[in-house]
Parts: sequence; C-alpha cells; structure tokens
Amino acid sequence: MKNNMLFIVIFLLSSNVGFTHKNDFAKLESQFSSKEIIPIYNFDSLEHLLYTNANKTFIVNFWAMWCGPCIKELPLFQEYEKNNPNAEVLLVSLDFVEDIETKLKPFLKLKGITSKVVLLDDPDANVWINKIDSNWSGAIPFTIIFNNKSRSYHEGAFKDYIDLENKINNTINK
Repeated sequence: MKNNMLFIVIFLLSSNVGFTHKNDFAKLESQFSSKEIIPIYNFDSLEHLLYTNANKTFIVNFWAMWCGPCIKELPLFQEYEKNNPNAEVLLVSLDFVEDIETKLKPFLKLKGITSKVVLLDDPDANVWINKIDSNWSGAIPFTIIFNNKSRSYHEGAFKDYIDLENKINNTINK
C-alpha cells in the first residue's frame, strides 16, 4: 500500500497535476473523481486553485481533523455547495500525509463529507500563509471566498449556515 501511495505521489509531482489555468476545479474533479485519492500538494501547486477568472463562487477552507471548530463547520460548506450549484468548495486538509489512509479517509467517510478534499503538505507555513493573506495568523479554520471580482478572508469558524451564507453574499455582491 505504501508503494502505491509513493507511486501516486511521484506521479502527481512529476505530472504537476496539469494545472495550467488558475482555479481549474473541473480538472481536479475529473482527475480525482473517485474520491478514493486525496491529492497531495505543496503550496506552489495549490496556489493556482486560489484564484479565478470565472464569475462562479469559490470557497476554499483550510482545516484539520484535530481542529474542533473546523470539524463543526465542515457540514456548513457541504450544505452550501449542495444548495448552490454555481459554487465550488475545496477543503484543504492540513493533516499529515501518513494519516490519509488510516485517519483522513475514514474520517471523511464517517462524517459524510463529499466535497473535494486535498492535502497541503508544505512545511514552510510562514511563507505560504503570508502569500495567502498577510493578516492571517495561521490559525484554522481559515476560509477564502472569492470569484473573479471580489475576495474575502475569514479566520475562525462560521457560527452557522446563515453566517456562512451572509459572508458569501457580502463577498460576491460587492
């Protein structure tokens, strides 16, 4: 199993996962639609997913299984995505690569999480956190809401679905 994972990681790194256009969520979905593979990114390969030229709403949430507030708000993102077909949600796990098979996948299955999930494995958090938002302390959960016209950053958990929906509407209707 470890040899298979090593092969997948090497393949993904060597193929650069094909992101040539910013925020190519469709390509991510088509390449990893089985939900059995959780792509592993360093920040350079993830960064393209944080921008768009589309008028579609994108929600990128940085979270981890060990973060109670993160776990509490995961269903909110999934519900929003279900209720808003013109929205894309990407859950960026900050968990450990070695926990994908034994902890992360079982956790997602147990919680019924079907939104796209990738794992960010980049040890230089002091650099990539500032590249995302210079005001971000590094605490999670952290969410970016954006489209081609506007963007907002949210450190901390959303109180409930209405809070999330209001923040999204305030961002995309600027």
